[in-house]
Amino acid sequence: MTPGTGTTRRTVLAGAAALGAAVALPPALAPRAAHAAAGEAGALRARWHTLLTGGPGLDLTDERIAAAVARTGRAATTAVKGLDPSRADGLFPDLTSTTLSNHVTTSFKRLATIATAWAVPGTPQHGDAALRDLLLAGLDWMLTHRYGPGHTRFDNDWDWEIGSALALNDASVLLYDVLGTDRLERITSAVRHYTPDPNLWRADRQIATGANRVWVSTVVAVNAVLRDDGAGLARVRDALSDVEGSGANSVLAFNDASAAAEGTGEGFYSDGSFLQHYKHPYNGGYGKELLNSLSRLLNLLAGTAWRVTDPDLDNVRLWVDEGFDPLLARGDVMASVCGREIARPSKQGHVSAQTVIEAVVRLIPGFPGETADRFTALVKQWIAEDTYRDFLAVTDLASLVAAQQVIASPVGARGPLTVHKQHPRMDKAAHHRPSFALGISAYSSRIYNYESIQNENLRAWHLSDGMVLLYTDDLGHYSEDYWPTVDPTRLPGTTVLAGRPADAAGQRTTSTADWAGGTALPGTTLGAYGMELRAYGSSLHGLKSWFCLDDVIACVGSGITADAGEAETVVENRKLRDPGAALLVNGTAAPADAGWSARLDDVRWLHVAGTGGYVFPDPVTLRGLREDRTATWRDINLKYGTDTPVTRPYLTLWQDHGTAPRDADYFWLQAPAASAERTRQWSAAPPVERVACSTAVHAVRRRADGLLAANFWSAGTARELTADGPASVLVRPEGRTLTVALSDPTQLRSSVVLDLALRGLSVASADPGVTAVPAGGGIRVTADTTGRHGATLNLTLKRS
Repeated sequence: MTPGTGTTRRTVLAGAAALGAAVALPPALAPRAAHAAAGEAGALRARWHTLLTGGPGLDLTDERIAAAVARTGRAATTAVKGLDPSRADGLFPDLTSTTLSNHVTTSFKRLATIATAWAVPGTPQHGDAALRDLLLAGLDWMLTHRYGPGHTRFDNDWDWEIGSALALNDASVLLYDVLGTDRLERITSAVRHYTPDPNLWRADRQIATGANRVWVSTVVAVNAVLRDDGAGLARVRDALSDVEGSGANSVLAFNDASAAAEGTGEGFYSDGSFLQHYKHPYNGGYGKELLNSLSRLLNLLAGTAWRVTDPDLDNVRLWVDEGFDPLLARGDVMASVCGREIARPSKQGHVSAQTVIEAVVRLIPGFPGETADRFTALVKQWIAEDTYRDFLAVTDLASLVAAQQVIASPVGARGPLTVHKQHPRMDKAAHHRPSFALGISAYSSRIYNYESIQNENLRAWHLSDGMVLLYTDDLGHYSEDYWPTVDPTRLPGTTVLAGRPADAAGQRTTSTADWAGGTALPGTTLGAYGMELRAYGSSLHGLKSWFCLDDVIACVGSGITADAGEAETVVENRKLRDPGAALLVNGTAAPADAGWSARLDDVRWLHVAGTGGYVFPDPVTLRGLREDRTATWRDINLKYGTDTPVTRPYLTLWQDHGTAPRDADYFWLQAPAASAERTRQWSAAPPVERVACSTAVHAVRRRADGLLAANFWSAGTARELTADGPASVLVRPEGRTLTVALSDPTQLRSSVVLDLALRGLSVASADPGVTAVPAGGGIRVTADTTGRHGATLNLTLKRS
């Protein structure tokens, strides 16, 4: 097995001091000497075999490992049911379709599941000769009747080139020693028929990008190992960097840097955003799969002649730190970045976070030193803080072995994340405090609203209309059938017109508004975020802000207008852990019966037990509703949904703006996880005051320290602060200094100019491109926002 030769960009990279050259496998994943003696191909097969099975020498006296082995056996017992190679219509009785391609993938996945148990010592299936023969007959049936050069593909290209190929490759590695030469040739030829090139995919041979490029590369790599093809592995290595395309679609480079900026835009950005299918935020879907598959590929190629030596591999550190860590909330990946996967029953219950953890565990050996310690601390924290789903009780054998080694490390857990993080490249924000996390979902002219393809995610119409997802100690809130049962017309935080659009209406749509984003003050949990809402399919528009000030979120809306229809802003829509959870309205308990509905007048404060408090400094009229909602997963996902009805209790609270409103507004303070007493106290003395609420500017001031937070929709003034046009600004006084953070959320302006009507200020420090000079008895700040793409710029002023 000889290495292929690199070209163009690879030649340049060959001398780089790159991480791939130093990658070492953890003991659990290292191939045994007996395999290595069989040659390079044998060693690589053994390496992949270990990724699938945990490797030889599993300690079956370890309770965790014994339980994982038992899980492997039970999964195979389930998968083998109905397997009958004598059938003419399908290998499995429930997978007989010749129009649904996922039936082909699922058939191969079941064979791989069975083969895994056959290969793992300690399972009831291990080494069973009859099962071996059944598996081989099953592979032959699929190659004869469904998959290979003699068959016409149908439905989804993904199944033929990626899903089926990955599973068939895995089964072939597991059964390699009993396949025989002819069957192995038949298998590898079938896979190459659909997936011959790590750079291209689909029947019309499009450029593969993002997660699809890594998936296709994985298919080609394992196929190359099975065929002892070093040139194929060289092409895989080069495809990760898109050598053939001069780096335009490199999966390792940030899309806002170097040659990758000339590509499709799919993949990771330096702010941690991840886009797939052009403009869909997808860290928790395709992004996690890219990380997962790449970690496997790096493991396979580490220390070989085909190791990855692209210096952009170092970007993976930031993917984890900026693109995954802020989007995990105690084991749950924020749903706003999971795309259509939220509509799959198999992806609820913190399953997506499991994939992220497994990937980072695999990455640790390849990033020695400080990064390895940081990743170790992260993994320990992620595993420990998810008390809803025990990672060690659900992960695969190889990841379990490696994770146990990580846990045994002397490096301590990181501790709970406390940060305010914005992702301007995908119009999302995350706010983490010790007792809660909050995710805000917007969209703009740059980003799509939601994805509904392949008959999935049919009712996510308002996922990006200002949806606010609150993560508390109720870790299963967005699990246990939340997405099929929640009222999709009243997602929390959104401003909507009452009514039910058609399934999938408006999916893959950008807004006609540019203003979405905000400002985050570094090293704090202080942020201003906002969006100009222009609803799809109606005349509804409005301006929405969230000022995240540590434990209080000030929610401000203005200019809410529609030519027709009844507009409302949803204060909360909560799946209740306790169906009888108390709702206090101005201190008085509302009825807790399912079916309760009421108009709530003169509301000054609310408290929902187990959720937190809501303060209305200007008393408002709200509507309240308790209901048991019944649905099936098939309602929102025709492809992967199930038909079993599920019922969950909900409490919904909203402000009705009336029919065809003109310039309606709202203002409340959300206090997640606050007690009823704390909420009552804040109602009597609100910690934040609204100082501006117009179609020009939203602004609030925190009373404790005088912090001023403002979103300027156009030129305007908020107290001592004036902006020359669209901007998001935080002004924080601390002793004798004043910190100013600002951004251009439209991502279109060349500069932002602020006038601060305060005397005696001079510059202490400033980011590049930010200047300040005396003007009009105060100080004028000018920031060059060209090419900043909504990122925050900072300035520190000192008092004389």
